[in-house]
Amino acid sequence: MDFLNAIVAISNYILVPGIAYGSQLALGALGATLVYGILRFSNFAHGDTMAFGTMVTILVTWWMQSVGISLGGVLPTALLALPFGILGCMALVLFTDRFVYRFYRRQKAKPVILVIVSMGVMFIMNGVVRFIIGPNDQRFADGERFIISARDFKAMTGLREGLAIKTTQGITVITAVIVVVLLFWFLNRTRTGKSMRAYSDNEDLALLSGINPERVVMYTWLIVAALATVAGTLYGLDKTFKPFTYFQLLLPIFAAAIVGGLGNPLGAIAGGYIIAFSEVTITYAWKKVLKYLMPESLEPSSLVQLLSTDYKFAVSFAILLIVLLFRPTGLFAGKAS
Repeated sequence: MDFLNAIVAISNYILVPGIAYGSQLALGALGATLVYGILRFSNFAHGDTMAFGTMVTILVTWWMQSVGISLGGVLPTALLALPFGILGCMALVLFTDRFVYRFYRRQKAKPVILVIVSMGVMFIMNGVVRFIIGPNDQRFADGERFIISARDFKAMTGLREGLAIKTTQGITVITAVIVVVLLFWFLNRTRTGKSMRAYSDNEDLALLSGINPERVVMYTWLIVAALATVAGTLYGLDKTFKPFTYFQLLLPIFAAAIVGGLGNPLGAIAGGYIIAFSEVTITYAWKKVLKYLMPESLEPSSLVQLLSTDYKFAVSFAILLIVLLFRPTGLFAGKAS
């Protein structure tokens, strides 16, 4: 029975949160890796692009809630508002590309110049989002809170430990699977997707084949906007929305993309889960689990926590440094710059 309690505790505090968080990071890393793979620069404004799309979703969600539009009180209203958030984010990234990035792209600017430009865009986006919605936490989740609560799980199983699965966690995983399947279908099966892959592999050969580079760039930004808004909204629903938090998310997102192999979509997904489970595992206090697994005489008195949750982003940074030192192309051998 103690062993089962330990398994439930691990599932409740590591497995379930890790899968949900990993799905959010994977979607964010997919957007970052597409920009790098096709547009050939690291977009430091990606976290704040997520924040902008999520902000639009929140504002539309609040309006829907005020006029009584909902999904019957079961699922979050934000799912209805999500398409509007995606459209708003698409408009933002196309505007930014038209009036900022296009100039440097036509000048054949080096990638490092575009990185610096994206940092300027990042600060502007962050300021705009904080000006519109405010710098504080914004909660916009409604509907059923749990698929299964810890109390119900305890009543069903008779165990001391309860397993709680939030509705937002279930939505995150299901949405991530759908989005990833649609993305890979688009990239591998459609003419536009194949054009994007060809442009990514060899720009000069793609141009000689008659591929329109501006069309490829436009579709890339549209896909990135959709991925960023979905990732940001799922993160906000699961946890909370705070503009500065999305700025901080840039580190684990890039860590995920680089660990998997920058420029490799499959690597971005794997990297997202690697970073998520590393953060959750290292910042978890293992005392409760060890009490179930060890004899009473050997039970730990401390929390058995390697790092406080306040330092979870330090885990991403450490993994990022290790990968850059020993395998800079990532686990899936992405594009080495």
